[in-house]
Amino acid sequence: MAQGAAPTYGATHQALPLPIGHQSASKQKQKQKQKQKRPFDAVALRVKKVATLGTLTYVAKTSVASVPAVILGTLLNILDGVSYGMIIFPAAGVFAGLGGMGVSMFFVSAFIAQLVYTFGGSSFAGANGSMMIEVVPFFHIIAATIAQEVGEDRPAEVIATTLVAFALSSILTGLAFFLLGALKLGALIGFFPRHILVGCIGGVGAFLIETGLAVSIGMSDDDFAYDLTTLRIFFRPANLALWVPAAVLAVVLRVITHKYHHQLIFPIYFLVIPVVFYIVVAAARLDIPTLRATGWLFDLGDSADEKWYEFYSYFDIGLVQMGAIWATIPTQLALLFFNILHPPLNVPALAVSLNEDVDTNKELVAHGYSNLIAGALGTVPNYLVYVNTLLFYRVGGTTRIAGFLLAMSTALLLFIGTGPIAYIPIMVVGALIFVLGFDLVIEALWDTRHRVSRSEYLTIASIVVVMTIWDFVVGVLFGIVISCFFFVVQNSQRRSVRSIHTGDTAMSAVRRPGAHRAYLREVSRQTMILRLQGFLFFGTITHVEETIRGIVEDAAWHTHPIRFLVVDLSAVAGVDMSSAEAFVRLQRLLVAKNVIFVFCGFTVDSAVGRALQSVGLLEQESVELFLTYNDAMEWTENAYLRAWFKNQKAETSSAVVLPGRQDNDIDFHNSFVGSPRRSQLQDVGVRTMGSASRADMKSFMAADDTSEPYNTLVRAFSSYGDIGRDKIRPLIPYLERMSVPEGLVLFNQNDEADGLYLIESGVLRASYKFAEHTPRIEESMVPGALAGELSALAGLPRNATVAVERQAVLWKLSTESMQRLENENPEMSRIFIQLVLKAAKMDYDILLSALATRQ
Repeated sequence: MAQGAAPTYGATHQALPLPIGHQSASKQKQKQKQKQKRPFDAVALRVKKVATLGTLTYVAKTSVASVPAVILGTLLNILDGVSYGMIIFPAAGVFAGLGGMGVSMFFVSAFIAQLVYTFGGSSFAGANGSMMIEVVPFFHIIAATIAQEVGEDRPAEVIATTLVAFALSSILTGLAFFLLGALKLGALIGFFPRHILVGCIGGVGAFLIETGLAVSIGMSDDDFAYDLTTLRIFFRPANLALWVPAAVLAVVLRVITHKYHHQLIFPIYFLVIPVVFYIVVAAARLDIPTLRATGWLFDLGDSADEKWYEFYSYFDIGLVQMGAIWATIPTQLALLFFNILHPPLNVPALAVSLNEDVDTNKELVAHGYSNLIAGALGTVPNYLVYVNTLLFYRVGGTTRIAGFLLAMSTALLLFIGTGPIAYIPIMVVGALIFVLGFDLVIEALWDTRHRVSRSEYLTIASIVVVMTIWDFVVGVLFGIVISCFFFVVQNSQRRSVRSIHTGDTAMSAVRRPGAHRAYLREVSRQTMILRLQGFLFFGTITHVEETIRGIVEDAAWHTHPIRFLVVDLSAVAGVDMSSAEAFVRLQRLLVAKNVIFVFCGFTVDSAVGRALQSVGLLEQESVELFLTYNDAMEWTENAYLRAWFKNQKAETSSAVVLPGRQDNDIDFHNSFVGSPRRSQLQDVGVRTMGSASRADMKSFMAADDTSEPYNTLVRAFSSYGDIGRDKIRPLIPYLERMSVPEGLVLFNQNDEADGLYLIESGVLRASYKFAEHTPRIEESMVPGALAGELSALAGLPRNATVAVERQAVLWKLSTESMQRLENENPEMSRIFIQLVLKAAKMDYDILLSALATRQ
């Protein structure tokens, strides 16, 4: 500070000595800020507490509201676990007494699935997971195969190997689901034939009915057979008393549910049965051990006191026989095939029933995780259960809290153990198995009787029979084979030949002189067009081959010989090797008859083109390929015209100008001397193009410039009346000669019409676009044709875009000249308009015919 300057307040304040206990200014500011924050911290804390209390209140209320759904879901799990967990293993031999272990494995798998779906795996908040109960038949086959491979005299090895095989099925199923979901391929399963799956479901239903009968009387699967001995066993009085009540209970339940549809009927019904059973037992003072000995209650033996986790004690890697595991692979693949068909079908159906939008691929990934975890924990496959989830939702289980509570109740059942199963009446389990068995058989054989074709129904019934009498794996393979067989038969009966006609009924969209058209309309009868459709394979090509042979052989050939066979494959999706080789055989036949094989409707690099190229067909000299039908017909018509002009000893290049490909110089003269086909060309040519005077004929071929535009007028109108030089001469002064280069656009579509054009030389190309989403229609115009005539006469905008495809000389009659002609020479104007309209009608008839070929 400078001397003599007054000190500032701040400086004086800082210079004063601080009293004891006084804080610095910075500390005071910090404390003040903390005091300012405290109210906000308190508010935030109170909000947090309120939010926590609100969350806890919401959880409590939702949990209470979910109790009915959790009770129902638990009851369904109990019923399914007891019914189907008890039959995971066969009931006899090495596996006798393992029913309790099967129940534990059921609940472990259900618990895993429930947790995965509840914690975000599934988009369904109340999804119910459970073991795949339909795969029990495959488990029995796997167990029987391992017992046979290892030998029943080594029970520890058989059981250990079987448990590993069951876990392997879960891992394979999980991998398949995960890959399908991760690769977004869930929709592909929907393309699998539905009736094969329905047949497999019917086969499972038949197996469950067998199992219900066997469980009810204590018979093992190995003893069950379709013979009189087994039939007599079931009709013994003691056995009748065991299985008939179970079957009757199942039928009564379905009668009740057919009339009443409340979701609680099913669980209450099966809760009442044990109550009634023990009331009868108490009233009759029956002995529990006696009931268990006579087959009314389950006899679990020593396993009744086992804990749920004791099934892990049977896992011993040293006892697992890999050879036996390998022997089960065919069954594992069949089981996998059956497993992966369920979720992609059930998930969309459940989404529709619950009116929710879900991603099938996400559900498949969740199934992958749940099954991989199940396999890693040594238990059986699981999936999202359609019926249980639907009932769970209807009772109020629409939240993940409800799903979590169901998982906890399932865990509680698991911890309780299998001891209570010993007091469940066998008829309850038998009735449950019968119910599902009846439902599946009815779904497969009764509900489909009017919904599928005869061949599909026969496939379904055949799969059910083969699965029931022989084997599940054989049944699945048989279903695939018979489905392929019927597919071939059905498609073989379909018409691969869409139409067959001659070239005079569908000519190319080329505007030609009237004499040319008249000539082509007759000689094009020597062109046969065969339009094919669908997929050409060994089942459909036979009819095509027979049709073509019928055209070029025997009586048909003598009455109607042909020069060209045009095969239109634009509506063909593909060609297999058998069909391609059939075309090779036909090509050899056509070569012997001097018939040109013309293909159209595809490119060389397309699927059809590659198939025909693979057998070398398209490389043959007598085979031609065009992109469109119009190009093919244009080429054949040009060949007929060239043949006629060459026959008149004229140079082809100067005799006639033709559009399209210029490599169709086919020597009909040398190839068909004296043949009926050449005779027809000669006769038709003389009648149509040779009837004019020699001077007119010269004007057709190569007119001198000094005789123009008379020669062009003769070309254009000689077919529609007398076009004498003196009669048409008054029109000539009104025509204006134009020489136009290649590529020039004469006019565009929707332009105002400024006149019409007569083509002296060169080629024009018209392009029609009738609607936004329709393809363009192309039309060629050769010397002697008219362009822009209708729009010019009507005074309307152009209906096409016309460009010069090949350098041309045109004669233009402008709208002003037409008006002047009408005023100065009305008679000549009237004659000219009539000639133009006649030519236009013929041109548009040809164009409409070309359009019809696209249909």
